Amino acid sequence: MNHRPTPTRRGVRLAVLATLGLSAVLTGCASDSDTDDGFASSSSGGATDSVVLAEQPWVDLQVENEIAVQVLQELGYDASIKKNLSVENAASALGTGDIDAYLGNWWPSQEPTFGELIDGGDVDVVSTIVTGTEYAPAVPGDVAEELGVKSLADLDEHADEFGRKIYGIEAGSPGNETIQAAIDADAYGLGDWELVASGTPAMLAQVSKSQKADEPIVFLAWSPHWMTVEFDTVFLEDPDEVWGGAGEIRAVTRAGFSDDNPEINEFLGNLTFTTDQAGEFYYAHDKDGEELSDIAAAWIEANPDTVASFLEGVDDAEGEPAAEAFAS
Repeated sequence: MNHRPTPTRRGVRLAVLATLGLSAVLTGCASDSDTDDGFASSSSGGATDSVVLAEQPWVDLQVENEIAVQVLQELGYDASIKKNLSVENAASALGTGDIDAYLGNWWPSQEPTFGELIDGGDVDVVSTIVTGTEYAPAVPGDVAEELGVKSLADLDEHADEFGRKIYGIEAGSPGNETIQAAIDADAYGLGDWELVASGTPAMLAQVSKSQKADEPIVFLAWSPHWMTVEFDTVFLEDPDEVWGGAGEIRAVTRAGFSDDNPEINEFLGNLTFTTDQAGEFYYAHDKDGEELSDIAAAWIEANPDTVASFLEGVDDAEGEPAAEAFAS
């Protein structure tokens, strides 16, 4: 067990936020050449009758982007996706107008990255796409029961069992940054723990491997996702309020986008998905092996009433009511 003095709640919070600020700056300086921009690599934001969407490799975001692109292209608009950007690079590109919109603004967990841009008017919040989300370090249900771990404050008592490791997702993600900042601040006595950064599939594979070996593991979890069911995931409590968490996912755009593209902006503002639907996207891709574009196309075909609600008050590229044009 770590016997170092426990910082005060306010001290931990300030240290975490300070470290997050530095981390965001450093990550934001990373070269775009480190990412695969996908088929939309030649696209940039700022055009009329056009939208470029930012994307991380998160299945719910990927499918929702595909749904938006397929519908908008059917309406005659130029819609594309800038793929595999870090959250920080997406925020920076929105702030400079190089990208138009982002449907994956988890809030408040992304506040350290997006807060100043939003407060300064460089990025506009359009709407909430998904509510009732969860996003925090977690353990499988059997681990919580066997070790009595229900809180971040319980972890260090079982440091040896966990190997003093917390498994995260893609390097540079806000969740990873918050975990690393908490470690750096020795929050909950975690100063001698290690963040293991990897991609989402690799992290989930490690959880499955640990479960089969009956070995405890702490990992970065979120809902909606099939992991909450498969691992009976227990999100760890945060009595010192170190963790930002996530209560909703929002659509945000570059400043001026609503003036340049009022119809597309209206469409983006109408987008809503349930946590169950987002979870189904993950299951179809990760478990059934379906292609993202096929998942989106099938969802559009199976949900005509919901798609019609997305098109309320929207005209197509020819100025005709979008709902009529899409149905014809």
